[in-house]
Amino acid sequence: MKIFKIILLLIVSVIGVLLIAALFIKKDYTVKREIVINKPKETVFAYVKQLKNHNNFNKWMLADPAAKKTYAGTDGTPGFTMAWDSDIKQLGKGEQQIARIDEGSEIDYQLRFKEPFEGDADASIITAPVSTDQTKVTWGFNSSMQYPLNAMMIFVDIPGMLGKDLDTSLLSLKSIIELKQ
Repeated sequence: MKIFKIILLLIVSVIGVLLIAALFIKKDYTVKREIVINKPKETVFAYVKQLKNHNNFNKWMLADPAAKKTYAGTDGTPGFTMAWDSDIKQLGKGEQQIARIDEGSEIDYQLRFKEPFEGDADASIITAPVSTDQTKVTWGFNSSMQYPLNAMMIFVDIPGMLGKDLDTSLLSLKSIIELKQ
């Protein structure tokens, strides 16, 4: 019985320390990655502006090609929404909506995740000319993890994991656009 009390006290202490630590751990995070694509800015922007095209290069959408996707509105315009529903936990269920477009240079999105965890994020894709034949694409996410879930940031490098996925997606985007004639 004494060992049981010690184990229980140890578990409660660890949980207590994590909950206290979570009070001091940041909740917000930003992840940005960029790549240079050897095509003019107009070509690159025209492609990334179409949310349906994201199914071709976005690592998360490529994780389950059989995911059920529904669309509402006119693609490439503010208000257009793509919703997805997947049995694969990595993808889950949610929706992405075009919030704002600065024609030729920036697209802002709102992401609403429903499963396996609820959450919101803001994302943007920015295109900027490097030269007449090259375009820098910057893809970024801003989000937060609320208390006490932000304690996971101690053990899991969420921005680093998202960054790797963005890098993979941007490499796919580069391949697709550079191969387009």
